[in-house]
Amino acid sequence: MTRTVWHCHIAVSLDGKIAPPDGRFDWLANHPPEEFGIDAFLASVDGILMGRETYDVVRRFGAWPYADKQTVVMTHRALPDAPPGVETRSGDLGAVAAELEARGCRRVWIEGGGQVIREMIAADRFDVLEMAVIPIVLGDGIPLFPPGTPELDLRLASCTPRSRGALHLVYEVVRAA
Repeated sequence: MTRTVWHCHIAVSLDGKIAPPDGRFDWLANHPPEEFGIDAFLASVDGILMGRETYDVVRRFGAWPYADKQTVVMTHRALPDAPPGVETRSGDLGAVAAELEARGCRRVWIEGGGQVIREMIAADRFDVLEMAVIPIVLGDGIPLFPPGTPELDLRLASCTPRSRGALHLVYEVVRAA
């Protein structure tokens, strides 16, 4: 049986923020996601795991962009008018991850936010960190790794310069033998 790969693909500022406090994304305007391989990445995943705040942000963009992906939103609140294929879960993320694996998901995007990322690291279900590092300091904001994130040993797999001084970094988790 092939092991599921849990892959986080995310944009981050130089000071480690995924958004300013108000959650806006205008700071990414000069760095289109296509420049960081998002289309090929999306084609490679068969599941998405995200937090409620990330879900709400994606819904504000208009049409649901992941219609062909199994999507699980971690939340205790109902999702009014959830798109087809989107379901909610709460509680133990390790159990939710095991459920996605049992359904046959072999490559899952941990879309965020920081709390989901932290819990997936704690559940030892975090394999690849792919980042669009944008050369901006946001100051206050939402951290990629919130307080309480467990230690994570990473190995640089690739580093590719992009336009306007941005970097496309791919790290793989180093696990003890």
